[in-house]
Amino acid sequence: MTIKRREFLAASAAVAGVAGLGIKPSFAQAEPTYTPESGASLRLLRWTPFVKGDEDAWIANTKKFTEATGVEVRIDKESWEDIRPKAAVAANVGSGPDLIMCWFDDAHQYPDKLVDLTELGNYLGDKYEGWYDGVKGYATRDDKFIAMPLTTIGNAVVYRDSHVKAAGFNEFPNDTAGFLELCKAMKAKGTPAGFPHGKAVGDGNNYAHWLLWSHGGKMVDESGAVTINSPETLASINYAKELYATFIPGTESWQDVNNNRAFLAGQVSLIANGVSVYYTAKNDPKLAEIAKDMRTTNFPIGPVGKSVELFQTSSLLLFKHTKYPEAAKAYIKFMMEADQMNAWIQGSSAYCCQPLKAFAKNPVWTADPVHAPYARASEKLRPNGYAGPLGYASAATMADYVLVDMYAAAVTGQKSPEDAMKEAERRANRYYRV
Repeated sequence: MTIKRREFLAASAAVAGVAGLGIKPSFAQAEPTYTPESGASLRLLRWTPFVKGDEDAWIANTKKFTEATGVEVRIDKESWEDIRPKAAVAANVGSGPDLIMCWFDDAHQYPDKLVDLTELGNYLGDKYEGWYDGVKGYATRDDKFIAMPLTTIGNAVVYRDSHVKAAGFNEFPNDTAGFLELCKAMKAKGTPAGFPHGKAVGDGNNYAHWLLWSHGGKMVDESGAVTINSPETLASINYAKELYATFIPGTESWQDVNNNRAFLAGQVSLIANGVSVYYTAKNDPKLAEIAKDMRTTNFPIGPVGKSVELFQTSSLLLFKHTKYPEAAKAYIKFMMEADQMNAWIQGSSAYCCQPLKAFAKNPVWTADPVHAPYARASEKLRPNGYAGPLGYASAATMADYVLVDMYAAAVTGQKSPEDAMKEAERRANRYYRV
C-alpha cells in the first residue's frame, strides 16, 4: 500500500509528540523517526545490476519513498569494479553521492567520513530477528554501525549437467580432489571450466579466498599478524596451478562479466557465479537449452574439512558530506522495512540474499532448485579479514587484490609459488603494520 506524504509526516510527528509528552508506547520505544529536511533530495550510487529485477524492484521502492516523503532520489550506476574507487574519492574529497552501495569492508577504510547509523541498525536488528554476523561485521566498528548492511550476493558453482555426465561423473564431486579430476575430464571432452584470476571484485575474490581457505591458509591470524606465507597457502597455490591448467585460456584477465559471457556462449561449461547467469539464459529463448541443462552447487570442500566461502557483500554508505542526513536515514529505513526488502529480494530472483534473518522466509528461496546454494549465503559467509579483525588493513589488502594477484602470478608462471607468497606477504604487511 502506498504511503501518502502527509501520512508519513503525520505519523512521524505523532510519534515524536507522544514521546515528548512522556508517553512511551511500545512501538515508539525502539523505532527512530527521521523527518526529511525541507527541500531535501538525495543521490545514490549503486552497482550495475546483473539481474534486471533487482534494479526494477529497487527503483519501484524508491518511487514509493518519494511519494511518501516528497524527497527525490537520483540513482546512478557504475560497474562493479568502479564502485570502490568512486566511494574512496567521495570519502576523501568530501563531495559526491550522498549514499553509495559499497563492497565488503570498504566502510572500514574511512569510518570517520560516514554518518553513524547505530540507532537505525539496532532498531532493524531488534525488529527483524537480528542481523547475520558476517554482513553485520562488514558494516560495524566498535559496536557502532558505520554503514547499513544491505545484502550478500551468493556465489555457487554453475555447470552444464549433461557435460558433467559426459565427462564420466554422475554426481558432482564434493571435495577438491574429485573436483580437480572433473575439471581434467571436462577439458579432455572440450567442455572446460573457467574461474577468474583477474581483478574481478566479486568472482575473482570469491575464487581466490576459497582456494586459500579450503586448504587451511589465511591472510592473517587472530591478532592480525600476516600469515599468508605458509605450507597451507603453498598447497593451495599448487592446487590452483593444476586447476588453471584445465581452464579455457585467458582467465587471468577475466573480470566479473567474463565468466558469464563465456558460459552463455558455450565456451566453458563450469564456472562460479551468482544466480544472474541462470536468469540471463532462462529469459533468452536462444539460450533455452543451456538454461534447462544448468545446475548449481556450493564449492567443494578441501583439506580443511568444511565449507568455507567468501561471498560478495554490499552495505549502504551514508557520507557526512550529505546536506540531508535526516532524509537519507529516512530513505535507508524505508528501504530496509519488510514491504520494501521482501519486494527487492523477490525481484532479485535469489541474486540478493537478505542481511536480516526474518527475511529468510521469503518464498523466492524455495521457488526453484537452482536457488538452493544461494539461500544461506548471508548465514554461511566468512569475512575476507579472517582470521583477524576487520578494519583498514583488511579492506585495503582486498582493495589492492593482494590475494588475487598472488594466485594469478603463480598459476601463469610469472612467479614461483614461493615467490608469489613472499610478495603477497610483503604487500599485506604494508597495510597490517600501519
